[in-house]
Amino acid sequence: MEVIVADQMIMGLIINAGDAKQHIYQALNLAKEGKYDESEQEVKLADAALLEAHNMQTQFLAQEAGGKKTEITALFVHSQDHLMTTITEINLIKEIIALRKELKK
Repeated sequence: MEVIVADQMIMGLIINAGDAKQHIYQALNLAKEGKYDESEQEVKLADAALLEAHNMQTQFLAQEAGGKKTEITALFVHSQDHLMTTITEINLIKEIIALRKELKK
């Protein structure tokens, strides 16, 4: 089996997940200030960064499914952990923002 040289993909996953997390927390901070239009823009940026990270993960998994062996490193595990926690935080923060909007009405 061919081994995937995955460092760039792994770092891309970490960077994009980190960008998504930064944008979603900025969205929350803006929502706290009542700046919902600006908050929504940050949510869109978070979603775009998350999609990019997810696409990288999918590409990585598709290569492995195609018969290329993946070396499981600490960095690989970290990238997966970072992505999954980011997904959870985005989902929860979107709910918090929605609740803030409801309470404001």
